[in-house]
Amino acid sequence: MAVYQRFEDLPVWQEAARLYNLALDLLEAHNVRLGPGWRLQFERATLSVSSNIAEGFERLTSAELRSFLVIARGSAGEVRSMVGLIIRRAEVRPHAAELQEIRTVAENCTRQLGAWLKTIKHSRQTKRTRTQH
Repeated sequence: MAVYQRFEDLPVWQEAARLYNLALDLLEAHNVRLGPGWRLQFERATLSVSSNIAEGFERLTSAELRSFLVIARGSAGEVRSMVGLIIRRAEVRPHAAELQEIRTVAENCTRQLGAWLKTIKHSRQTKRTRTQH
């Protein structure tokens, strides 16, 4: 397994950064008609994924890392939900391909974060088992 020294090198952080930039591209398009509350929450949710990965990575304990990864995964789910809510609306139909790409990238983040969380849980269980013997 690779050992990363910087969160910027993590494939999941890179995918989360891609997610945020795709969201910004969509939100900055002049002809996208989305409500201001939806836009603000969408931008915050997409930014939350990469930010929580970074913050968790910089923490000192596995428990703190795990907490931030869980939050990042929840934010990726929020992005998917928000896309699912609006993707069929007539006013966003011209942007359906971009929305679908955002959804796919958010799903990739969810999968990668889930796998990372499983390794953290497995490593904690392995350590507990080793100390009990």
